[in-house]
Amino acid sequence: MADKKPRILQNNKDMAWSLIPLLLACLVIAAVAGQCSLRVGGPSQGEVPRVDLGASLQADAAALPFPVRQPQIPESWIPNSASRPTVTGDKVASMVGFITDKGNFLGLTQSDATEDQLVEFVAKGSRTATGSENLGGTNWVVYGGDGVESIWVADFGRTHAVVTGSGTSDEFVTLATAVSSARPLAS
Repeated sequence: MADKKPRILQNNKDMAWSLIPLLLACLVIAAVAGQCSLRVGGPSQGEVPRVDLGASLQADAAALPFPVRQPQIPESWIPNSASRPTVTGDKVASMVGFITDKGNFLGLTQSDATEDQLVEFVAKGSRTATGSENLGGTNWVVYGGDGVESIWVADFGRTHAVVTGSGTSDEFVTLATAVSSARPLAS
């Protein structure tokens, strides 16, 4: 029988030698299962998920107690998200998001909540208005500032619409104009 080292004489080098076969076994299992890969140059851009904008907004119009508008966005923009979050108390919103042709994100939120409630919900805190834009006869109140995403809010009577995101000012104008000219969907 070979002489075994007494436990008290074992050190970190002995532990490392005992872990190497274990790590090799884990790598072989991961490779066989296809759960690891090596990509030189880093990750690549994946495909942007798509949602059916018309179906999402029509479902919101049927379920929510306020008028919902469907803006006619440029064909190169991709509608990629839709949700129905609670703004505050009993106030729910219809939210949709778009990836623009420049790769920016813009979101459209529609709700019967007040302007202040919507700005606080979208901004995750309070903001101060910094200006306004009049597009197609609709006044959009602009909330902005250094280092924060812009928030544009319009009052359509029973509904407020909010445009926010990382888009350029031209993209904000495009979406806000499309919302202003859209008619409410049938509920």
